[in-house]
Amino acid sequence: MHAFDPTLTDTIVRHLVDRLSLDPAPLGRIGAAAELEVQLKGAIGARGADPADVLRRYTEAVEPTVVSCDSPRFLAFIPGAPTKAAALFDMVVSAASLHGVSWLEASGAIAAENQVLRLLADLAGLPAEAGGCFVSGGSAGNLSALVVARDTARRRLGLDRRAPLRIAVSDQTHSSVANTLSIIGVDPLVVPTEDHRLTGRALAAALAEAERTAAADGRVIGVVATAGTTNAGIIDDLAGIADQATAHGLWLHVDAAYGGAGLFAPEIRAAMTGIERADSVVIDPHKWLFAPFDCGALLYRDPRLARAVHTQDASYLDAIHGDGAEDHDEWNPSDYAYHLTRRPRGLPLWFSLAVHGTDAYRAAVEHGLRIARFTAELVRRTEGLELVREPELSVVVLRRVGWSGDDYRAWCDDLMQRQIAFVAPTVWEGETVARLAYVHPDITEQMVEEIIATLVAPAPAPALAPAAVSAAAAAEGRA
Repeated sequence: MHAFDPTLTDTIVRHLVDRLSLDPAPLGRIGAAAELEVQLKGAIGARGADPADVLRRYTEAVEPTVVSCDSPRFLAFIPGAPTKAAALFDMVVSAASLHGVSWLEASGAIAAENQVLRLLADLAGLPAEAGGCFVSGGSAGNLSALVVARDTARRRLGLDRRAPLRIAVSDQTHSSVANTLSIIGVDPLVVPTEDHRLTGRALAAALAEAERTAAADGRVIGVVATAGTTNAGIIDDLAGIADQATAHGLWLHVDAAYGGAGLFAPEIRAAMTGIERADSVVIDPHKWLFAPFDCGALLYRDPRLARAVHTQDASYLDAIHGDGAEDHDEWNPSDYAYHLTRRPRGLPLWFSLAVHGTDAYRAAVEHGLRIARFTAELVRRTEGLELVREPELSVVVLRRVGWSGDDYRAWCDDLMQRQIAFVAPTVWEGETVARLAYVHPDITEQMVEEIIATLVAPAPAPALAPAAVSAAAAAEGRA
């Protein structure tokens, strides 16, 4: 199984070349469970199969039934759009079995990753001693950072593990933060937002009330601010929140998983004033910085605090925690998050940044901002459409006057069936609305106009069942 097979290698490499050369990448489709069960039946057995036959099964059954995040027409959720350089280098990382647990084992990979972390820290305005590691994404970053916030507060305040604690969050905070607080045994102090934006004023009022109930409900030891909410791309009042965090001695964590890429654009950097005062920041390059999945950057203002919490103690790990291991030159990513085994997720981003330069990244991010503004203006000019709110980043939320949730879902199904776009509706203040998330730098104004035109066209017919969609796609040669 571990011998070099030139035929196998050539088969896979030719497939990779074919896939990477597609311009644009196909949108893909949603497969039916019954269809996939039939097509994958018998794929794994006691005896192996010809690699060409297995790859053929993949290209005919698996790949077409995955909606491609790297398509410029993928506008749902927060998509990803890795550069070709990053995608290719991700293959290098895999082919070389590179790992990134400790300096002892992976010094070169970690040094390259740290170059990227330094770039992100500088964009955020964090001090020279700031640092961290790459994790799988925002959820892992939020969990790792808030564990440090919890344990640092316990030590600083002399609290035992049974003392109740709270961390302030907004009603717009990402769902992974609520999950994190449940995992680490910390209660949320939910602060109402002003127009879906957490402000320093609202936080101050909530903290004043919390102080009166601290004995029973627990002390507030931190606050989570968001730089780019997933639903609408809203940036919290980071400066005002930082003021309150300083005044009350709170750990300030900024979830910039989506919006952190906006730091490349001067106009957005100004809107994020206050992020430089954070104790921890999460930015997901696999979202708007064109890295492959799964790549999240976790930064700490004072990494020593994270190391005191996350360093794992075991006899077999003594070798990586010997003399000098606390120096910056011997940086162990396993000391800065809950993980131990990890792949050097930051290397594909490092390669792509080095190949293309930061100016290209700034231009790509700014393109997403321009497309969002273009969409907003187009919506304003189109009868029957309304902006839910002005876009701050690259997400546009809009409504078709008079439509119900069923209308939006039928519209989304129709767009997918016609291969115009992959879009998912969202809910805004109890109302189902449309949402377009722009990440891919190849999205064009013409694509946007095509999508917006379908919102004011006659309502689409009810969507076909998945099996019918699959049959229709196959009939059109899209299988």
